Amino acid sequence: MLRPLKAAWILFWAILLTLILFFPIVIAALLGKRGDAAFHGTQIYAWIILKVCGIRLKVRGRENIEPGQRYVILSNHASYLDPPALVLALGLQYRWVIKKELRRVPLFGLALEASRNLFIDRSKGSDALESIKRGVGQLPDGTGILIFPEGTRSWDGKLLPFKKGGFVIAQDGELPILPVTICGSHQRLPKGSAAFRSGDIEIVIHPPMASGALPLDDLMTDVRNSIASSL
Repeated sequence: MLRPLKAAWILFWAILLTLILFFPIVIAALLGKRGDAAFHGTQIYAWIILKVCGIRLKVRGRENIEPGQRYVILSNHASYLDPPALVLALGLQYRWVIKKELRRVPLFGLALEASRNLFIDRSKGSDALESIKRGVGQLPDGTGILIFPEGTRSWDGKLLPFKKGGFVIAQDGELPILPVTICGSHQRLPKGSAAFRSGDIEIVIHPPMASGALPLDDLMTDVRNSIASSL
């Protein structure tokens, strides 16, 4: 009985916050040249979602972030709670690389698009990657991007194989990679379930890595090992 109630609870808040914040976020995105104000709107959404789910956010490694530096942020992904946790934990401006299917979600998808996030059509392969590279080049100074290199949420919380796209974008744009580990989100809201469990989510921010210092395969291995080291 409790599981359906929890699922209904989080769905209620997701819909309510979308309705309340949709117009402020879109207006802020349209009026602002950088999209920073719209990003702050998503932080309000994230803070409330975590609070109503009883999630306590812990962060380690913020000292590894250089203010004003643009990063390609790469993180593991095991839960729908990962995005709101990251939005609050990192304390820097970035945009998401998001699968194009989310653009069709009523109101939510339009807000994501107006906020200058980057959508990717995974069926188009190299063409999709080139469009993302162009989009990254048009982002304001100091604004990075965040990509889940696994490409989807893990069913069991363990790391899936990494895709090359985020690493290629980093090397092509000569941008440092910021590895991030999310711990505990799988236990709070696992894939395949809408019933959350209150508790802690910890975000571990690792030291940045220069993307051009290593061959692509070696870079992928080092970033994966860095993320895995805190799981």
